[in-house]
Amino acid sequence: MIQICAIASGSNGNCYYIGNNSDAVLVDAGISRRQIIKRMKLMKLDIRKVKAAFITHEHADHMRGVRVLSDQHSIPIYFTKPTFKRARPADRPKNVEFFSPGDSVQIGEFTIHSFSKIHDAIDPVSFRVTINGKNIGILTDIGKPCNNVNEHLAGCDVAFLETNYDENLLWNGPYPYHLKTRVASDVGHLSNRQAAELVANIDSSKLKHIFLSHISADNNRIDFAMEAFNGLKKEINIIPTSRYEASVVLEI
Repeated sequence: MIQICAIASGSNGNCYYIGNNSDAVLVDAGISRRQIIKRMKLMKLDIRKVKAAFITHEHADHMRGVRVLSDQHSIPIYFTKPTFKRARPADRPKNVEFFSPGDSVQIGEFTIHSFSKIHDAIDPVSFRVTINGKNIGILTDIGKPCNNVNEHLAGCDVAFLETNYDENLLWNGPYPYHLKTRVASDVGHLSNRQAAELVANIDSSKLKHIFLSHISADNNRIDFAMEAFNGLKKEINIIPTSRYEASVVLEI
């Protein structure tokens, strides 16, 4: 059995869990170690199973808890070298492993495939995790879909897919103009509409579950994100995530 959970998902922190009966991996650790442990315990997930964590890019909402989590639980953290160098010194753990975009890393029964994406970071990557013939994609912080994103998402059974903002809420909301243009740019984030169109425009016949992820507190609402996927709900189980608590644990 595979267990899949968004421990946290939003612009204030991101952390995604994929595990089986013996091992687990995390992607990002953008909330405090204390919150990660607390939320995992509430969902009956065991930090002792976590054998590695993989970092998508250097922004604080993906790295805030990395160093303490690694130091206190002896968890190796996988970075690209440019991401590690760009990270704040206070966030850099000692137990580090490096990979290059396009590499695949084996952790127990998990194969973690990395690939480049478009985002305003030094060396942004996303991941597709393969275990027991199933593929789980972690696809957030995407300015616009590229061939890598399209191809890896099409191979997924489950995906954490960014639905960061509603276009009307963003442009009519409180953000200053320069930040609005950054979010909506080709190096920013995916809107609800863009995410739904991405799924509609690929061969998504394998895709059975989507966690709507990285939902903005100011520029989106869960019901708006869910509504964008109305046309896909018959084929795909749509699951919301939260910045304040862990999502449901999906078992496949």
